[in-house]
Amino acid sequence: MVGCMLSAYQNYWKDENKVKHYDYPDLWTAFAKDGLGSVFLWSLAALVVIVVAVGLVVSKKKHEALKGYLTVAVSLAVGFSLAVVVAMFSLEIMEMIEDGVVFDLVLYPALVLGASVVLGAAAVYLCYLFGEKAFRISKIVSLSVAGAALVAFLVCLGVYLGSGQGEANNELSISVSENVLLYVCAFALVGVLLFVALFFGRKDKKGWDTKAIAYAAVCIAISFALSYLRIFKLPQGGSVTIASLLPLMIFSYMFGVKKGIFAGFVYGILQAVQDPWIIHPAQFLLDYPIAFACIGAAGLFANVKQLERFPQVQFALGAVLASVLRYLSHLLSGVFAFSEYAYHWATEAPMNPWVYSLAYNSFVFADIAIAIAVGVIVFSSKAFVREARKFKPAPEQAKPEEGAPSEPSEQ
Repeated sequence: MVGCMLSAYQNYWKDENKVKHYDYPDLWTAFAKDGLGSVFLWSLAALVVIVVAVGLVVSKKKHEALKGYLTVAVSLAVGFSLAVVVAMFSLEIMEMIEDGVVFDLVLYPALVLGASVVLGAAAVYLCYLFGEKAFRISKIVSLSVAGAALVAFLVCLGVYLGSGQGEANNELSISVSENVLLYVCAFALVGVLLFVALFFGRKDKKGWDTKAIAYAAVCIAISFALSYLRIFKLPQGGSVTIASLLPLMIFSYMFGVKKGIFAGFVYGILQAVQDPWIIHPAQFLLDYPIAFACIGAAGLFANVKQLERFPQVQFALGAVLASVLRYLSHLLSGVFAFSEYAYHWATEAPMNPWVYSLAYNSFVFADIAIAIAVGVIVFSSKAFVREARKFKPAPEQAKPEEGAPSEPSEQ
């Protein structure tokens, strides 16, 4: 069987344009992706059961060792996530090569962007060990490199989409009015996210310290790995996963909506590389960076004092709002970019684009429902909530009124 798969992958011929054509397209990668996906899914289930069981024993028998055990558990989660990402992402690229849809102008800048983010986070953490000055310098350099890589990626993506290849490759055509409305919707949602970040995140801790960078990298990596463990996948993009967005939601709860929205934005770009359905610049923004940046709104109710005794409610309300914003982003993209796909799956009769997009993108709520269910269980742990709230800014002390006597200090 392995020999057959390898021969199918290696057996190709080139046409006059030197494009590879495979004798058995998708055989090797489809089999490998399905097989590895099942292996990783059951491995994750076993890993969760073992980690939770051992954690309960440690908590009962030797509670003082629980913090060290949690560090080990997080290290296992990160290691498992990296293994999933490397294996499944490699197969994604191989599948694109088999299908002949590798867009050099977009793929390689995206890989450079991803590498710059990962290596930059690692460099910042290592420099932190050598002192505050080294940390500040490495943070500035890493952000500058990642920013330059992001600009290069967006420019290359714009050139690719501006050439019309995106629409041609998907056999679609976007009218002038749809083109304008796509940009209007994208800018309107960006405005909503900026309002949420600036108004509701005004009391969040400013700046990115080492812990924020490290937690963002870990949460993005775990979310990206979990996004490969799909319950089912839709034909024109989108899937229901095993609580893949939960780590990003927890990060937003811990560090605030500003940092949560930024982490979601980065994750959205990674999703565009993993499952690329890109035909238009504004559609790219709506379906990827903007849609997943909306997940950063999950921490919106984390500081509501009236709900402080009910962290599960704080989390669930934020997660519901985040899912509604994400759904709206996908909905608008479906109406104005993919209206030609609006037909009944059984009769192939044309459908109203709004009805089609409302139904098609409803997978978002199933995906978020799983994340909320697991999240409520996680936030029912008092120890977890206590650790998560350590990253909240300390409440401001009331200043004494002018002329009022100040309390004597203890000698």
